[in-house]
Amino acid sequence: MIDFVENVLDSYASGRLTRREAALRVLGLGLTALGGAGVVRAAEPARSTFRATGLNHLGLRVTDVKRSRDFYVEHLGMSVIQDNTPGNCFLRSGEHYLGLFRSSTPAVDHYCYTVDGYDADDAMARLRTAGLSPRRQEDRVYFDDPDGLEVQLDSRFGSWPGPR
Repeated sequence: MIDFVENVLDSYASGRLTRREAALRVLGLGLTALGGAGVVRAAEPARSTFRATGLNHLGLRVTDVKRSRDFYVEHLGMSVIQDNTPGNCFLRSGEHYLGLFRSSTPAVDHYCYTVDGYDADDAMARLRTAGLSPRRQEDRVYFDDPDGLEVQLDSRFGSWPGPR
C-alpha cells in the first residue's frame, strides 16, 4: 500500500497526474481498505449529512469512448450495459458500473456514493442546509467536494439509472 501511495505521489510530482487524479487514486485505495476484513475503521462523525455505505459508480471523461470501452472489457473483464458510442458507454463491474463520456480532455466526470435512505428531495434539502449548492437532474443529485470534484448520491449499489 505504501508503494502505491508513493507511486501516485511520484506521478503527481512529475506531472503525469493532476492533483485531482492523485487524490481520487488515494481515495479509492482508502475506500478499498475500508471494505477489507479486519480493518480498523475511524469513528463516524456524531452528525453527518448522509451515511455513505459504499462507492456506487464512477464516471470518466475519455477522448475515445470505443477505445476506452474496449480497454476496460479486454483488461478488466467488464461487460457492456449500454453502448451509445461515440457519445457514451456504460460498463458493468460486479455490482458496480463505470460510465464513459466523450470529452476533449480526459478527467473524472463524477463519482457516486450509495447512501442510506436516499431520497432526491430530501438530499437537496440536506445539502442546502449543510451550506452546499446541490444540482438535480431527474432523480440524481450532484454537488461538488472542496476541490470541485462532482459527487453524486444514490440509494443502492450499482443502481443502473439508464441513459444519461
